[in-house]
Amino acid sequence: MQIYKVGGAVRDRLLGKPVTDIDWVVVGATTEEMLAKGYRPVGADFPVFLHPKSGEEYALARTERKSGRGYGGFTFHASPEVTLEEDLIRRDLTINAMAEDDQQNLTDPYHGQRDLEERILRHVSPAFAEDPLRVLRVARFAARYAELGFKVAPETLELMRQLSESGELEALTAERSWKEISRALMEDQPQVFIQVLRDCGALKVLMPEVDALFGVPQPEAHHPEIDSGIHTLSVLEQSALHKQPLTVRWACLLHDLGKGLTPEDEWPRHIAHEHKGLKLIKAVNERFKAPKDCQELALLVGQYHTHGHRALDLKASTLLELLQSFDVYRRPQRFEEFIVACEMDARGRKGLEQRSYPQADYLRGAANVARGVAVQPLLEKGFKGPELGEALKRERLKALKAYKESAAS
Repeated sequence: MQIYKVGGAVRDRLLGKPVTDIDWVVVGATTEEMLAKGYRPVGADFPVFLHPKSGEEYALARTERKSGRGYGGFTFHASPEVTLEEDLIRRDLTINAMAEDDQQNLTDPYHGQRDLEERILRHVSPAFAEDPLRVLRVARFAARYAELGFKVAPETLELMRQLSESGELEALTAERSWKEISRALMEDQPQVFIQVLRDCGALKVLMPEVDALFGVPQPEAHHPEIDSGIHTLSVLEQSALHKQPLTVRWACLLHDLGKGLTPEDEWPRHIAHEHKGLKLIKAVNERFKAPKDCQELALLVGQYHTHGHRALDLKASTLLELLQSFDVYRRPQRFEEFIVACEMDARGRKGLEQRSYPQADYLRGAANVARGVAVQPLLEKGFKGPELGEALKRERLKALKAYKESAAS
């Protein structure tokens, strides 16, 4: 029995990056031997075990064969005869197909170390094209390592393009897709993930609503970058630069989908794109079964982001309606995430990345004013039920009018 550290742990050590998760592969062992040594089985599809003390995963060396559609369409074979090289060749990228023993002696049959040095994301073997999930994984690695100068090898991008055209991407489950998408959006350069998906034709399969934004012009006065797709990538980039949570990043990606529906004869204006985009945002949310908080914020940002930009000019009554829509009294965090999404939208424009956004503090102040209206005096006056709600609304409107006047002076 021989045990090797494999995959990401080896890759990141060679890159000088922190190693978080460690995967182990066991060569020359049987399931019975693993159980006898106290390892606990966890793998349903192939033999994976938990170490009796560390709890880390140890997998028996295995080969795989394509047997159906999608990510799960594989038959696995694990036996003591499977070599380390045979196990490594089934992996996606050369930089993930290296192993080392307990003395840090490197086994690198597919030149992963060379590709690390040359900053190339390259597939290990033609079998890469059998697993559609790898399209998303490679795009995610491109986003993760973009800051180090990594690029997808042209021949790997071509295989990804073939996968995108094969219909295999449609076989991915919502859960698997969302796991990759959500992880990619939380990388330092998530816009690279979207760009790579677009480069290989996967974006128009997975998110045609986002793909449709590219080539759609916007008014240059407000959008020096002009192209709606480029703007979306820039907004996503800003959300990462400012360390925003997943909810905000997802909303940033989807906020302008309505612009993809604007007829060409109305370009570059996009009248009512906020409302038109809601059905598209809803469709993308449902397609990937995004978490509820991501779904809600994406819809709210899509509908109201231009309200955010025009906050200083909104009537007090419109401002109150906006606050009510977000339920700022019980859900203050959701309104804060809306504000920062609007700010990312304002900054995601060529040459305007450092612009100030006074609307943010103005909206925060308005929310505080509305929340500060006390209910007790109204109860003491005898208001209750629906009448109390109307009285509270009138007091909040009065407070917001005073706030608006003081802000203008």
